[in-house]
Amino acid sequence: MNPKRAWNVFAREVRLSPRSPLVFFAIAMPLIMTFLISSVFGSLFEANPTLGIVDDGNSTVAAAALQLEGIDSVIVPDVETLQAKVESHDLDAGLVLPADFDATLQAGGQPDLEFYVSGASLASNRVILGITTIDLVRGVSGSQPPVTVVVTPVGDEDYIPIGDRLLPTMVFYAVMIAALFLPAASLVDEREKRTLDAVLVTPTRISDVLVGKGSFAVLLAVVMGLATLALNNAFAGQPVAMTLILLVGSVMMALVGLALGLWARDVTTMYTAIKAGGILIFLPVIFVLFPGLPQWIPKLIPTYYFLQPIYDIAIRGDTFADVVPELLIALAFCVALVPLVAWVARWSQRQLAMTV
Repeated sequence: MNPKRAWNVFAREVRLSPRSPLVFFAIAMPLIMTFLISSVFGSLFEANPTLGIVDDGNSTVAAAALQLEGIDSVIVPDVETLQAKVESHDLDAGLVLPADFDATLQAGGQPDLEFYVSGASLASNRVILGITTIDLVRGVSGSQPPVTVVVTPVGDEDYIPIGDRLLPTMVFYAVMIAALFLPAASLVDEREKRTLDAVLVTPTRISDVLVGKGSFAVLLAVVMGLATLALNNAFAGQPVAMTLILLVGSVMMALVGLALGLWARDVTTMYTAIKAGGILIFLPVIFVLFPGLPQWIPKLIPTYYFLQPIYDIAIRGDTFADVVPELLIALAFCVALVPLVAWVARWSQRQLAMTV
């Protein structure tokens, strides 16, 4: 493999990619899937409760609310605007603090406290905002709360909402389309148009072509995988770890795509192979969607070892160290695929030579 020639192939893929409908499909599909899934199930990680405050007297309640973590508080200029924002669900709730609110409280009085709640807000957000508001008010009055609120989870603590369990599906398609489908279709298309034959007549070797096309596919797959995670706020504070996992997964899928593109005689054969083998590659995602199924089965599939680490970090809160064993197995599969791709490349060249 000649690095300069491989770079030339990579640069050619980058230069010609805007003209390719396949590249557009690889970019658009994950974004469309994220939009549709988020529209149906909601975002993977719900936003913080939002509280609007009309503060006519520089109350310490408003100042304390603005400093709270886990609640997005904003100052609203007047009651009419606050009501409109709560009614349109731009805010989960609204609080009106009169000009003499703090002074009345400290004097032992009971000032009026207007609290508006959006009918479209989540019940959990209403509870959080209501309890928080009472706690802030008691802080100003100087009295201790008559009760201590203890949040006790009940039921299955391992339950993961369906919206969250769809994260591997979105990442899978982002990586598969860019890393597997794109290089496979590109190789088949160039073989059918005989442009690959023309390239191989030059000093460029098949290894240069594979490295160049594979590198472009991996780069696009990583970018689209990161975009999918970003759209769903699923980095879990570990963007470097997620990038490394996506890189390993993209290399694995790109190697499969290159082997498929070299093996398939035409587009019909390629699509048939993808349909036949796609369910096997997709299998780990099914077991994430249905956790009641035996979880040892997806461990037999290579794609499990880069999809599961993403799920464990984004949803379960694991660290990178927790998923290193799975990632090492994924790397082992990548290494094992390299001689397979090399063998298929030699076989493909022999087939080309026989047809000339």
